[in-house]
Amino acid sequence: MSWRCDLTGKKPLVGHKVSHSNIKTKRRFLPNLRNVTLISDTLGRRIRLRVSANALKTVDHRGGLDAFLLKAKDDELAPRVLELKRQIVKKREAT
Repeated sequence: MSWRCDLTGKKPLVGHKVSHSNIKTKRRFLPNLRNVTLISDTLGRRIRLRVSANALKTVDHRGGLDAFLLKAKDDELAPRVLELKRQIVKKREAT
């Protein structure tokens, strides 16, 4: 399982750990990922995702998973979530 957020595409960054004597050692800054279950109002089902804590706050701010996915760019989403977005758009067009 990769350290990548399904919704925002956040992944590890690379930087230096700097000691007191200014010796630089490579290190990774990992995103704060959480396993969560979100509810899609349009599809009427639960979806398990691995998202960053920041993305979780954004989903709540935008008014739910459906609203977040409709505003999200396709290239940032994981393939499984992109398929979910297509299903939501298709269901909304049908109604």
